[in-house]
Amino acid sequence: MADNNIYQFKISLKNIKPKIWRRIQLPGNFTFADLHEAMQHYMGWSDCHLHEFKVKNPITGTKDTIGVPDEDRFGFGLMPEVIPEENIKIARYFVFAKDKATYLYDFGDGWYHDIVLEKIIAPEEDVSYPRCVTGKRACPPEDCGGYAGYEDLLEIIANPQHKEYKSKMEWLAEVYATPFDPEKFDLNSVN
Repeated sequence: MADNNIYQFKISLKNIKPKIWRRIQLPGNFTFADLHEAMQHYMGWSDCHLHEFKVKNPITGTKDTIGVPDEDRFGFGLMPEVIPEENIKIARYFVFAKDKATYLYDFGDGWYHDIVLEKIIAPEEDVSYPRCVTGKRACPPEDCGGYAGYEDLLEIIANPQHKEYKSKMEWLAEVYATPFDPEKFDLNSVN
């Protein structure tokens, strides 16, 4: 029954003000691997780093780690058992509005995201899912050094007199097809 429904999530990047966030909708029959792919696309990441989800198991009440099992990975817990993300449907863990999870992308830079289920709705006719319905601000560039590196980057690109301004702007031009604007979110381009 839940597999026919659409799950609407608000995904917010933690520790950055003003918030960088997206509201996405996807089918309940999607797996955590599908949720990961949707988040990568709609947040603006390029899926070149490890990731994992931490989510409360609705049956046991314990936190489960869902991701890509790898005996060499460490995650952000104490070596937890990792449940394979391609085997677990999101509807199994997200049961009620306000159910939450944490998503970590890039164990080096440590981009933590809050995921909150806002509501479960019926699918709309003639709408393709998954989709992003709204959001705010551009995602930080990959490999910019986590939260502190991103703050430094914003400070540098806001000051053309800064000694690193030219090199950072050249780097951003290599990464992005259009000039990087940290305040811009273009719904049409993500959909």
